[in-house]
Amino acid sequence: MAIPDFQTVMRPVLATVQDGVPLALNELRERVANQFQLTEDERKERLPSGHQTVINNRIGWARTYLNKAGLLCIPARGMVQITARGKEALTSGPQRITVGWLKQFPEFADFHTAKPQGSDATVAKELDLAETTPDEQLAEAHQTLQQSLVDELLAQVRAATPSFFEQLVVDLMLAMGYGGSRKEAGKATQATNDDGIDGIIKEDKLGLDVIYLQAKRWSNTVHRPEIDKFIGALTRQRARKGVFITTSEFSSGAREAALGLDIKVVLIDGVELARLMVENNLGVSVKQVYEVKQLDSDYFSED
Repeated sequence: MAIPDFQTVMRPVLATVQDGVPLALNELRERVANQFQLTEDERKERLPSGHQTVINNRIGWARTYLNKAGLLCIPARGMVQITARGKEALTSGPQRITVGWLKQFPEFADFHTAKPQGSDATVAKELDLAETTPDEQLAEAHQTLQQSLVDELLAQVRAATPSFFEQLVVDLMLAMGYGGSRKEAGKATQATNDDGIDGIIKEDKLGLDVIYLQAKRWSNTVHRPEIDKFIGALTRQRARKGVFITTSEFSSGAREAALGLDIKVVLIDGVELARLMVENNLGVSVKQVYEVKQLDSDYFSED
């Protein structure tokens, strides 16, 4: 069974504590996960941030929303207990508790600030957003912004001159911790007449091993013959490691050619190149920083 969205989780959370006995949050999570018959992989699936599992995040937000609506209370740290209003909701409420239904309670309406009325499309979008938790909405927005940035970066790289592309590749390798100093890395690479670079760069600052580079500022797909040529060059140099970078993409045959070799060949296409630039802060700058904070329960511990 797929991981339920957090609105679908709300009634099961409420039903799990319907006996009125306070229940530990960890036990609540386990019982709800069991009720949905989640597989081990589904229980381990994490948010894009990696900080929390998806199911725990959704159960946590369900608890928060039910608490803000007065259907649950938190009698002690890490505990959950149903209220009289919660018991009434189980008796007369809907089979699927939603954010819209919870808005009938003034406390929740104040917490979940209502958005202005808009077109049908806007309302539909709001309903879609309500299917995910605030953490998931933030992660999805971040991923959308990141993808847009990757697309912009790749367009800029493809429009750059061959000499700028040469510098970019060296700068990226340095940003990733390869090549020693900028001066040494610059000397290790040399321009060619095919709008790319071919060179050698140190794997580490001590130069204990080297990496052979080939980069193609191409718009056409890189096919297997180009990779075979690169592998042949590495073999003749008795090299053990090589990186082939392109601003375009690799065919399936090209990727297959890099597999099952005694030498390590890494293929970086245009999209991956742009992502590595973002990850290593090359050609990008921080626009805005949002800090997402959470309660520090240890601070309130009186043990």
